[in-house]
Amino acid sequence: MGKRRVLIVDDSAFSRQTIKGILEADPEFEVIGIAFDGIDAIAKTLRYKPDIITLDIEMPEMDGLSFLRWIMKEHPTPVVVISSRSDDKTVFEALELGAIDFIKKPVRRASKELNKIGSELLYKLKNISRESIKKIKDRDSHTGMGEIKPQTIVHEPKPVYELIAIGSSTGGPHALQYIFTSLPPLNIPIVVSQHMPAGFTRSFAERLDRISRFKIKEAEDNEPLKPATVYICPGGNHLLFRKKGGMIYTKLEASNPDEIYTPSVDKMMLSAVKCFNGKILGVILTGMGRDGFRGMKEITKKGGYTIAESEETAVVYGMPREVINSGGARSVVPLYRIPEEIIKIIREGKTYHGR
Repeated sequence: MGKRRVLIVDDSAFSRQTIKGILEADPEFEVIGIAFDGIDAIAKTLRYKPDIITLDIEMPEMDGLSFLRWIMKEHPTPVVVISSRSDDKTVFEALELGAIDFIKKPVRRASKELNKIGSELLYKLKNISRESIKKIKDRDSHTGMGEIKPQTIVHEPKPVYELIAIGSSTGGPHALQYIFTSLPPLNIPIVVSQHMPAGFTRSFAERLDRISRFKIKEAEDNEPLKPATVYICPGGNHLLFRKKGGMIYTKLEASNPDEIYTPSVDKMMLSAVKCFNGKILGVILTGMGRDGFRGMKEITKKGGYTIAESEETAVVYGMPREVINSGGARSVVPLYRIPEEIIKIIREGKTYHGR
């Protein structure tokens, strides 16, 4: 298939050369051009037609967001944002505009720390398929940013499910936004582990809270789980649980710098199984790698129910594929059907064993 052709867009000469060195050291990639702002990037996109683009957000003349609006309309191409911006709406705006993923750049632009993102950058670029943009366009034609018709959940005295646990990675922010703006408030707590670095999850939770019918917040340590509330695991941590006096509380565990998946979907789901047994509805969304396949298998083993996003809409099919291949998915549906599938399973009280 040949090398993946990459265009680097960044106003920092040091960043451009560092990113170029990282990519050219890997035989899978070829840097076909570098651009110093959005205007330069447009010209080089039209000239070189890259397979993938790495993009800084803060640039003179034309910034990264303006370039994203142009490229997603005129020349759709997989884009990974590499930005020093954290805890800021611009990163999530970039994801909404069509960027597939982002990487946090060290704050000091001319720092040797920039080399530390090398393995993360290569890992993410290698997991972006040439089908990713087509999937985003097809997915958006089904989901848009609208909502399904509001529905009412029957609040039974003893519901079968006591927790919804959701895991996601690349492409996850958009998928989660669609799900939480489509679902009516549910009378059970929801927990989410989205692969995201520290400094971003609070803004992400606040953004979702403003547009959904749920109470959505970044999870804190040692807080009781409440119905109709969504808890987003803070970046740099894992979300675990513990029982105390008949209640179930959150327990945050700092991640190890060497861990591949942070926050870990597996750790969250496996901990939830210990506290909730089989009374869990597990959902795995788009993402690279295999995080979540052990947790989803354990949920089904204990009699819970599991839903995996299908290849049709998963921007990166890694995580759902691993879950499906391991037998850990009871339902496999595209993103635009996941909200109604959740409602259906909760209403029917269906478990993996058909109880």
